[in-house]
Amino acid sequence: MSTEPQSTPNPDVSNPSFQIQRIYLKDISLEQPNAPKIFLNHGEPQVQIQIDIQFEELQEGVYEVNLIGNVTTRVEDKVLFLIEAKQSGIFELRNIPVDQVEPMLSISCPTIIYPYLRSNISDLISRGGFQPIHLAEINFHQLYEERLAQAKATAESASTSSLPN
Repeated sequence: MSTEPQSTPNPDVSNPSFQIQRIYLKDISLEQPNAPKIFLNHGEPQVQIQIDIQFEELQEGVYEVNLIGNVTTRVEDKVLFLIEAKQSGIFELRNIPVDQVEPMLSISCPTIIYPYLRSNISDLISRGGFQPIHLAEINFHQLYEERLAQAKATAESASTSSLPN
């Protein structure tokens, strides 16, 4: 028999965990500021789509991730309709290396939430009496990399402009 203490691996360190706690529609609105007169205009609609990601830690290891979608459709510079939607999720990240938490919140979580956002926006557009707009797929990894590069460029620009001449 050995009298040396046996080392048991800490299960918290060796078992990273990622769990979806809940996916929910936090907010959605449809505005038709120029109705009903805009319906008489038969011009070609121009669609502008913006997507944003926000997240916050609710408690240790538990995060809320918000995927915000704005769809503005215009006909001849007049707004046909405007949709603002916030699809959210609560995710539990345990024993994830610190340097991997932000990428998971910016890439993995939005990838899970996005199909729900797309569906809710398309459904609301149809319920508003319009042909549905199906949002294109988004590569959240590429979007994350672009945002990192932009932040780095902004930081470098700020540091060089603050140097004394």
